[in-house]
Amino acid sequence: MLTKTNKILKLSLQLIFLFSSYSVVGHEANYAESAAAIPILFMAVLLPIALLGIYKLKKSKKELKRSEERLKSSLVGSGDTLWDWNIATGEMIRMNDGQFIEQDANVTTPPNRKHIHPKDLPKVDLLLKQHFSGHTAFFEASYRTKDNLNQWRWVLDRGKVIEHTPNLKPKRMTGTIKDISRIKSTEEHLNLFAKCIENLSDPIAIYDKSFNFVEINPSFLKTFGGTKSKYIGKRFSLHGYKDTYIEKLKKLLADKGHWQQELKLPNQKNTLIPIDMSIDIVKNKSGQVTNFIVLYSDISERKQAEFELQKLSNRDRLTGLPNRNAFFNNLKKLVDQRTHLALLVFDLDNFKKINDSLGHQLGDMLLCRLANRLSKITRQQDSIYRLGGDEFGLVMTNTNDIHTITRTAKEFLAEIVKPLHMAGHELVITSSTGIVLFPEDGNSPEVLLKNADTAMYHAKEQGNRYLFFNDTMNKQAVKRLQIENLMRYGLKEDQFCVFYQPKMNLKTGELMGMEALVRFITPKKGLISPVQFIPIAEETGQIIEIGEVVLDKACRDVKKWLDKGLFDGRVAVNLSAKQFSLPDLTHRIDKILQKHNLPSYFLELEITEGTVMDDPKDAINIMKALSARGIHLAMDDFGTGYSSLALLKEFPLNTLKIDKAFIDDIGSKRGRNMVDSIVTIAHNLDLDVVAEGVEYSEQIDILNELNCEILQGYHYSKPLSAEQFETFLEKQKGVGKSKLSLVNL
Repeated sequence: MLTKTNKILKLSLQLIFLFSSYSVVGHEANYAESAAAIPILFMAVLLPIALLGIYKLKKSKKELKRSEERLKSSLVGSGDTLWDWNIATGEMIRMNDGQFIEQDANVTTPPNRKHIHPKDLPKVDLLLKQHFSGHTAFFEASYRTKDNLNQWRWVLDRGKVIEHTPNLKPKRMTGTIKDISRIKSTEEHLNLFAKCIENLSDPIAIYDKSFNFVEINPSFLKTFGGTKSKYIGKRFSLHGYKDTYIEKLKKLLADKGHWQQELKLPNQKNTLIPIDMSIDIVKNKSGQVTNFIVLYSDISERKQAEFELQKLSNRDRLTGLPNRNAFFNNLKKLVDQRTHLALLVFDLDNFKKINDSLGHQLGDMLLCRLANRLSKITRQQDSIYRLGGDEFGLVMTNTNDIHTITRTAKEFLAEIVKPLHMAGHELVITSSTGIVLFPEDGNSPEVLLKNADTAMYHAKEQGNRYLFFNDTMNKQAVKRLQIENLMRYGLKEDQFCVFYQPKMNLKTGELMGMEALVRFITPKKGLISPVQFIPIAEETGQIIEIGEVVLDKACRDVKKWLDKGLFDGRVAVNLSAKQFSLPDLTHRIDKILQKHNLPSYFLELEITEGTVMDDPKDAINIMKALSARGIHLAMDDFGTGYSSLALLKEFPLNTLKIDKAFIDDIGSKRGRNMVDSIVTIAHNLDLDVVAEGVEYSEQIDILNELNCEILQGYHYSKPLSAEQFETFLEKQKGVGKSKLSLVNL
């Protein structure tokens, strides 16, 4: 049994013999027979001749080897698959086979029968039988077969029987397989193009060299009306155009051989329609003019087609997204209008490897699926584009808010990294994102895209991340990301604690209650300011979990102080907008109160006016549900938003809190009047009023004159930890109704 390598070599030699009449091996045999027959006494004479023959034989073998190598290289370079089929045993040897499915071990005719398209199999069977029977010199068939990705591909299979059994049955056959998928695709496109030409609906007229009608097509009669006899033999004319115009037309034709103009001509209903008319000269072999061909095109239809093409030119044909052309047009309009915007450019990491390993068809499917995903999470006011290849662009209009932009970038990155299941593969891809702002990072679409690409390439160094082109904003984005991670870890490790700031009665100096304030203290970074982490927590939704931690700890501490007899007031806990909108808000609060066995009387919830004014009707229902449980409600930061006095009386409130900004300005006439107005409104609505941020005795004097009962601020105490506040309560219990100055810390 020959080895596989020898078989391939043998196959190569047979192909050489197949296409060449010269045989070195035959000459070698003849030479050997002649040499054996020579008498020894003549060897001395013939020895030089023998040596020369051996030298030529070796040279021929070297030439043969080089020919084989050239043949192998040619086959490899051509991309064709070479096959050798033992018809009797079914054994098939393939060479340069990198794209087709391995041959089935079962003996079949043809040998790759199970992989041939069912509609093509009868034709292949017939052609093979015709070649076996000697009706054709070669076997040649084009058919569809599956490749190693289980996809149908068109191939051209050619071969020839090169050995027969003693009874002249085919024994061995060799040949090649060529991938002709592209040729077939081109053929289909050509057929389609030819069909379009055959169904051309534009009118055509043919004139002789004297400009007399010779022939017209049916579309001509359909467009302009009449019968063929009406036109044949008549001279060329243009309705509504003078003879001088036609003479100029003929001179231009004589000079250039072609004329084209947009005209208005009457159709069969005698209605003027726009026609794009072109005339070409037809010459014989001697260069003499024999005919004129006139093509009439209805401009109204073509204009409509151009409009449709314009729409198509702004759409990516693969994904359906607006393309690069639309991107530049729309971005230029926004830049010209000086609209604030952010441009985010996404590039898929290592996408080329997917194309190279799994094929462009799978890569295209991936891009389509991804485009569909990203379109679903794109805000209505924003636009996503396919800029080319695996690069996408997102234009966020009317914003330069870094929090909104970074949140969107993270949403897109998270969506891209979700696994995609396609053709039996699970694909996980990552993306690198560059971000620029207008007008900060560029004053034209080209510059903005260039800078976004620059930021994106820097982001690629780590992968699956976003990077701002502006260094300052990039530092802010990095800091924001760090805080997000710290909060996530802080919630897990219980690093959020509650501090308390007393609320004091201005007249009596008694403790009326306190506000629970969240503090985020990390082992390495220390205290992180609420100004830094609360806005981020609100955007990410982490504020819900943080709010519940504060409520839980505040209820626990108050219950402990009640049991010790140190406190009998209310603790005020801030309720964020996201918490307020939770459908199960009341259930969550009930659960925490029950957990610590704390009566609802001792709890006050502070809600900002912006929160309740987003949806006043719904807010009233929620507040009534909370109030029905005995929970007190306070409106925080009153006067800083857009409260309606008509609605204010509808809210089941117990307290109004005057924002620190008004207290800071209370020394001015306008500031004093503003605080006076808020206090008056509160009293008229039978509400308590609390002044926040009180720091100076001058402020206290004015608030006393304005009859503001309850004060909160650094003048009395900074926010205290639970341990510090318990000490404060013990001192307060000891001094009783002492003067305010005695409780100042």
